[in-house]
Amino acid sequence: MIPPKPASRIGRASLLRHILLFRKDILSANPAHLYRAWMAEYRTPFFRSYLCNDPALVRRVLQERPEDFPKSDRLREGLAPLLGQSVFVTNGALWRRQRRIIDPAFEGGRLREIFPAMHAAGAAAVARLGGEVEVEEAMSHAAADVIFRTLFSIPIEDTLASAVFAEFRAYQRTQPLLNPAALLPLPRWMPRLHRRRTRASAARIRALIARLTEERVAAMARGAAPDDLVTRILAARDPETGDRFTPAEMVDQVAIFFLAGHETSASALAWALYLLATHPEVQERVAAEAELLGDAPDVAAVGRLGLVRDVFRETLRLYPPVPMMVRESRCPETMRGRQVEPGAQIVLSPWHLHRHERLWERPDAFDPDRWRSAESRASAREAFMPFSAGPRVCTGAAFAMIEGPLILAMIARAFRIEPVAGPPPVPVAHLTVRSATGIRLRFTPRG
Repeated sequence: MIPPKPASRIGRASLLRHILLFRKDILSANPAHLYRAWMAEYRTPFFRSYLCNDPALVRRVLQERPEDFPKSDRLREGLAPLLGQSVFVTNGALWRRQRRIIDPAFEGGRLREIFPAMHAAGAAAVARLGGEVEVEEAMSHAAADVIFRTLFSIPIEDTLASAVFAEFRAYQRTQPLLNPAALLPLPRWMPRLHRRRTRASAARIRALIARLTEERVAAMARGAAPDDLVTRILAARDPETGDRFTPAEMVDQVAIFFLAGHETSASALAWALYLLATHPEVQERVAAEAELLGDAPDVAAVGRLGLVRDVFRETLRLYPPVPMMVRESRCPETMRGRQVEPGAQIVLSPWHLHRHERLWERPDAFDPDRWRSAESRASAREAFMPFSAGPRVCTGAAFAMIEGPLILAMIARAFRIEPVAGPPPVPVAHLTVRSATGIRLRFTPRG
């Protein structure tokens, strides 16, 4: 069974139609030839955009010369209400300072210390499952629980979880990956009017984060703060300047931790469960391997789950939570014989790269065993970047690759998972790749 994939755009499209299609869903707005093209150029009266699938160009932009291709300001407008000046949207010296303070909190030894909180969140997720479930919401709950336990040392309460889920769902559903400001030089008031609900939702999310951060600063002043990620980051100093994050700066960083660790993890886990439900033979193998976790696992136990890890990686290949990244060229470039001027938008698409017909065998098939072949390992080196690559690789990549396989294994060990009758879910891209109508599965306890 080939997993669902959105239909591609048929025929040419005017600039106005492009805007309308992109606001609805950027995945189905693009033509099918992008799954085999090395490069594509988009022209508007206001700027040029180049989608790059050539692995050599991707390496140039992300790894070899990242300073010449900073993050584009065209996407910052849509994310600023929630993320402010977080590490996800900044560039240059400010970004380097932020990474110097943040990165030590996510080193391997630190992840071992917070693993019990991850496991506790997984156990709570298993306890909540059973019967027919909308898994995007369930995995949002689970991922949010992981974030609250590892960041703030508190399990997420049901009332708080409902409020947070509602606000993040509202933010994601009302905020397209591209807004009009990314395509047209519109008056500043116009996109803001279009995003009134989004900005209000972002303000409520940030108010919650600000309250939690203020409480933690007070606890640190009393010497009563738990040793979790937020405490470590608030206490950390820039090794070059000795500066710390202010509480206001910390709100920006926690916002991206929550968005990256909650929305992206929820997306990946929901699609992984759907793939197991529709591939029962793989599911049974995963359930058998999950017994290796035992009753009180540690990080080393997760490392023994080779198949589960491959299932999670295959899910990230087929349904990368962040489907596209946009950089901006700072200097004249030549890309595959084309002259690229400064200011051009360079689009890197994990969605297309992970399904590229020239780089992967059976690119649309779900095949976790592919990760054990030499050919697929070569493809992965060239064309697999769910967490980006180079200096701007996601800080939480190692965190996600422990959290995802752990929770997936715990659920598969406890339940037999089956699809619910009805049409298959259709992937759409807002801030992450989700189903247009949700994903409903049935969970039956194993004997």
